[in-house]
Amino acid sequence: MKGAILSFAHMHAYSYIECLKKISDVEISAIADEDTDRGKSLADRYGTRFYKDYQDLLKEEDVDFVVVCSENVKHRDMVIASAQAGKHILCEKPISVDIPSAKEMIDAVNRYGVQLQIAFPVRFSPSVRRVKDMIDRKELGNILAFNCTNHGKMPGGWFVEKSLAGGGAIMDHTVHVMDILRWYLGSEAEYVYAEGDTLLQNIPAEDTGLLSIIFENGIFATIDASWSRPKSFPIWGDVNIEMVTEKGVVEMEVFSQTLEFYNDKSMSASWIDWGANMDLLMIQNFISSIKNGKPVEVTGYDGLKAMEVALAAYRSLELKEPVKLPLEV
Repeated sequence: MKGAILSFAHMHAYSYIECLKKISDVEISAIADEDTDRGKSLADRYGTRFYKDYQDLLKEEDVDFVVVCSENVKHRDMVIASAQAGKHILCEKPISVDIPSAKEMIDAVNRYGVQLQIAFPVRFSPSVRRVKDMIDRKELGNILAFNCTNHGKMPGGWFVEKSLAGGGAIMDHTVHVMDILRWYLGSEAEYVYAEGDTLLQNIPAEDTGLLSIIFENGIFATIDASWSRPKSFPIWGDVNIEMVTEKGVVEMEVFSQTLEFYNDKSMSASWIDWGANMDLLMIQNFISSIKNGKPVEVTGYDGLKAMEVALAAYRSLELKEPVKLPLEV
């Protein structure tokens, strides 16, 4: 199979291309990037062709799939153009920055008969999947509530520009956890109340957010979606999920499989992952779905519903009251 990367604006693109190289029957045919220096350097490194304009790549390259890792606001145009060109798509989260554009993306892939998967790698964590299996087997009894965090370092760059990212920490870090909660519960969020502000850094977007969510089935959840880790923190952040059930409490620290590395040359400490590579598991699943003509596991609709909760949080911040879903557009 042949694939291409559309933009390296999002740092996850660097992990995804490394994962693709580990799949024996996948060839990375081309890279498109508006940043010419960055794109050419990466194309040289990976021995592939470079295009400054992704439209030219879609016209000239005979690829089976593309991976979209642009700024969030550009997802819509890239996904629709890729669908029109007959390419399957793995799109970085969040799916987009508003509901109309996300619906346009979903309509486009349906119209042109291609698949759209949203990049939610946490769903492919072995521990997260094990708990899903326990839920499906009803080993834990009824679920009562969730307490979740998705903390991280402030990424800077376009991530703090609302015109490009659609928001700040709430947009960036709510969707990962929401995808897991929807998947576990088989239920949609009905009410969202949020608090958030810019408290830790001098940036034009919020760096802290706390969401309280009531699902249609009555289950309550909180998500701390913040850029609250200092620059010196030994790892980028966390995804932690505490699930309260009738038969006990399940605690998941998704990125806890790490080695502590102390570097005297740089006088720094870091945590190095040794556990399962969730990005690789996600991409292998995506490639398998395309090869076998099976529906992707994480659809555009999943991406839309996760993003909708982040948008509801912003509306709650404006109104200073709970917001009912689905949102009126």
